[in-house]
Amino acid sequence: MQKWDTNFMALLKRIGLLLAIYSVCRILFYAFNYNYFADLTVFQLFLIMLVGIRFDLSVIILSNSFYFILTLIPFPFQANKLYKNLLKWLFISINSLAILANCVDLIYFQFTLKRTTADVFNFFGGGIGNDLGRLLPLFLREYWFIFVIWILLTCLLAIFYKKIEEKNGTNLNFKKTNRKWFILALFIFLSIIGYRGGFQLKPISAVDAGKYTPVKNIALIVSTPFSILKTLDIASIEPKIYYTDEKELRSIYNPMHLGKKAGFKKLNVFVIALESFSKEYIGSLNGRKTGFTPFLDSLIGQSLTFTNAYSNGKTSITGIPSIVASIPTWMDEAYITSPYGSNQLNSLANLLKQQGYYTAFFHGGSNGTMGFDAFASMAGYTNYYGRTEYNNEKDFDGNWGIWDEEFFQYTARTINTKKEPFFATLFTLTSHHPYPVPEKLKGKFKEGPLEIEHSIGYTDYSLRKFFETAKKMPWFKNTLFVLSADHTGVSGDEFYSNRIGNNAIPIIYYLPNSNLKKLDSTVTQQIDIMPSVLDYINYPFNYFAFGNSVFDSTGQHHALMYYSGLYQLIDKDYVLEFEGDRAGYLYNYSNDSLLKNNVILKEAAKGKEMERKIKAIIQTYQHSLITNKMH
Repeated sequence: MQKWDTNFMALLKRIGLLLAIYSVCRILFYAFNYNYFADLTVFQLFLIMLVGIRFDLSVIILSNSFYFILTLIPFPFQANKLYKNLLKWLFISINSLAILANCVDLIYFQFTLKRTTADVFNFFGGGIGNDLGRLLPLFLREYWFIFVIWILLTCLLAIFYKKIEEKNGTNLNFKKTNRKWFILALFIFLSIIGYRGGFQLKPISAVDAGKYTPVKNIALIVSTPFSILKTLDIASIEPKIYYTDEKELRSIYNPMHLGKKAGFKKLNVFVIALESFSKEYIGSLNGRKTGFTPFLDSLIGQSLTFTNAYSNGKTSITGIPSIVASIPTWMDEAYITSPYGSNQLNSLANLLKQQGYYTAFFHGGSNGTMGFDAFASMAGYTNYYGRTEYNNEKDFDGNWGIWDEEFFQYTARTINTKKEPFFATLFTLTSHHPYPVPEKLKGKFKEGPLEIEHSIGYTDYSLRKFFETAKKMPWFKNTLFVLSADHTGVSGDEFYSNRIGNNAIPIIYYLPNSNLKKLDSTVTQQIDIMPSVLDYINYPFNYFAFGNSVFDSTGQHHALMYYSGLYQLIDKDYVLEFEGDRAGYLYNYSNDSLLKNNVILKEAAKGKEMERKIKAIIQTYQHSLITNKMH
């Protein structure tokens, strides 16, 4: 075998060595936190160990990429002793830090119940009072044995590095230059695949571990280096402390909800998230009496519909967690892809699943789109049905996935094969840019000044067909339907383009043959859907939700959005804009819909009242995410 080949094989062996050490760290993590993982069977643990290799390989390639390149580039001085020693200590230094991170979490996990993420660097100062500087000496003194483990593992790393070096040799044959560059190129190609975790649409993240195990066990699959490095370029929260008195904070805002004592109604629950369905497009709600949703307009006449309903964000990736788990994105990064995306959470899926419900998420898009399949698994859905499961490419729209009409029918037929009670979520697709309509239906739907409007008409038509099919099925009459936009779409209107109208959406509760028939002006938001559903069916247990039930006349009813450092709180007739440290603008939008007149000075008392509330919400939200206490 050529010397270059043996050198290449030595590199592969070092990757194998790192995988072995990461596996040892995972076993130690399991042992130190055995009580937390006590319900794991031997088979489940074995599966987690195997799956963990995929995540370990990704972070090993990412953290050692510079070392790998320096090792394989055929420099003429590569056999120089000094150069070899530099490479050796680079390798040991980088991976010693990774081992240390894993070792620290053997203990630190017991306090946070999650792997450490990049937001740990906020602890170094300013942001939250230099807690790390104060706690580190205590940690060193109390958990000294963790550092003994770290030193032992680092020594093992150094010893086996040397053995691999001695066994494989390092004198390179520089005669066949083309072959050397080919091997380097091949290694880079394989490394890219290894870092991405395969050939899927997006590189793996912590949320993908939810495909293999319940969210509770994700921390056992992903390593601490993976968790940190995968969140380094994601903005973590710099927490605000507005209230030091916990009792005062909870008196203003409390995300804990009490269960009902009796009368649990095990209705089926069917949530339909409508892609880009702005209030602007709906004739019965937009104030114009003209729209593009004749079926939805007819359904609104038979439903409890909120005329002051708002999205908590402007993207699908922020809308879905808000709707099904009452988790908004009040930070710069979407919750799903944030450092907190692997947190334990309450959702309609996992809470109702515990009560014997079958749960399923339907989305006609390509599997892996925006991580919805992984999030669905983490949120507790039993099954995810996407383009792959639909398995008929004749109905592919050529852009995102399966046409709405066909996929809606597939959803109805699939649910009809399941036992009641069930909780299902259907996320529509077609009314997404580039706003297509099937060739067979071209010209059937009303056109408007915006390209999206005829596509909205098509999805509304598909929705009509879905309800026509569902009405013939035995579960229909016992099903609470909730319809909400995931976010708003494009607008050409002055009001629907401003900071209020640009979040205005429909939120509709429909139960066949019930008294839920009313247009209600109460302010509500997407994160209110989960607590509202649980309240309506008299869910008997306590739960965590950032929203509030629309059926609770004594509760708080407001809506909060966040955009690049600016919070916007809508409360009754007013909207307050808050910049994290001060309130800058207050509008009475009921008589100033275009937000022209700032009344922050004129109505100072109202401004202070709303500022007090928004501070309590922000502090509670940030603390809950950072400490993994959303359940």
